[in-house]
Amino acid sequence: MAATVSSERDAVATPIQRAFREALYAGAISLGLFVLFIGLRTDQNISNELILVQRWGLLALVVIAVAVGRFLYIAYAVPAMERSKAEKARVQAPAIAAEPSFVRQNFNKIGLAILILYPVAMVLLFGFQGSLKWVDNFGIQILIYVMLAWGLNIVIGLAGLLDLGYVAFYAVGAYAYALLGTHFGLSFWILLPAAGCMAAFWGVMLGFPVLRLRGDYLAIVTLAFGEIIRLVLINWREVTNGSAGISGIPKVSFFGLMSFNVSDPNYIAKVLHIAQSGAYYKIFLYYLALALCLLTAFVTIRLRRLPVGRAWEALREDEIACRSLGINTTTTKLTAFATGAMFGGFAGSFFAARQGFVSPESFVFLESAIILAIVVLGGMGSLGGIAVAALVMIGGTEILRELDFLKAVFGPDFTPELYRMLLFGMAMVIVMLWKPRGFVGSREPTAFLKERRAVSASFTKEGHG
Repeated sequence: MAATVSSERDAVATPIQRAFREALYAGAISLGLFVLFIGLRTDQNISNELILVQRWGLLALVVIAVAVGRFLYIAYAVPAMERSKAEKARVQAPAIAAEPSFVRQNFNKIGLAILILYPVAMVLLFGFQGSLKWVDNFGIQILIYVMLAWGLNIVIGLAGLLDLGYVAFYAVGAYAYALLGTHFGLSFWILLPAAGCMAAFWGVMLGFPVLRLRGDYLAIVTLAFGEIIRLVLINWREVTNGSAGISGIPKVSFFGLMSFNVSDPNYIAKVLHIAQSGAYYKIFLYYLALALCLLTAFVTIRLRRLPVGRAWEALREDEIACRSLGINTTTTKLTAFATGAMFGGFAGSFFAARQGFVSPESFVFLESAIILAIVVLGGMGSLGGIAVAALVMIGGTEILRELDFLKAVFGPDFTPELYRMLLFGMAMVIVMLWKPRGFVGSREPTAFLKERRAVSASFTKEGHG
């Protein structure tokens, strides 16, 4: 009876009335959630005593922002989405299909051209020293996560195997390069494939115990594998140096022809007779990361068209049907784990060469969660969508460091970059409401008859991209 009265009341209420009521509820809930996290902050006084700092103004701003956002969503966004759905349902088949725009037809070529010219543009705008921040913190950082997300996409997006311990392969690649480079002095170009092979080996080692597992059980086991690798790196001090990490990792050279160490006789500035600058190494690393990303994309696209790629997609859609067709699910799962882990190892070795220092703190579970969030937000199985998601999420967190004007609003002690997880949460909520299957809600099959057509999201199983 109560449910009937409530539904009738909602039907009679106008959208504005419902929006006011929902805004009050959202404000009250946010007040209860944030009163201890934002309204009060612990600090130390001059006597080293623990005190509580009251921040009621900041709490009020957050509560008002939540209430206003909820009001706008219920009053305007929901009716607009309902009208859009009704319009789509009414117009079943348009008479003439609209031609895709020039940007959409050449999206990949335009994006590649922008990526190639990005360091040049930054140098022209900010100079060599001024471009360091934009090339390193934005360009290289985003490309590393693009490579990691594309590698995880093979496991999750193509094969449908939920992996929460992908950061373990990232760590294996980084430590393989760090240990072999510092102790044996081997070149990056030798250790890059070696790190990939080492990570692929551990991918196979992970794949064997989880052959019978699916869904949540597979996620738990892979999460445990990632934590095991991290604990081994911390406690095996004789090899990994424990929590202190490994420093003095050698830099990458240009195939041994030119070095980026100022003291070397074949330093790039001496060879090319140009002014010395630390930006040369960062620009070289940027193009190297871009080349590794393109290699990852090329291999992924080629594998999707091969029988192994189609076996991955069959395994993702229905493992029982895949087995009934005579596909060996054991080798299919192992190849997916090994291939995805290999690209994680490539990214790890590049990360070690870029940083010059590695420690277990760089390979916590949060990194796996971030990579998984990028894959889900971009659309599982979509390379372009994942790249856009990495640009938005990683670039968004980095741009927070530049928003110093927020300190004038929230106070001088406000640190914008500490709220990066709030950005992740907001982006995931918005994308899941707007496009539940990520930025790219449709995909094109690798095999087709006569005409290639994109598969709509409504024909794909929920959670399988």
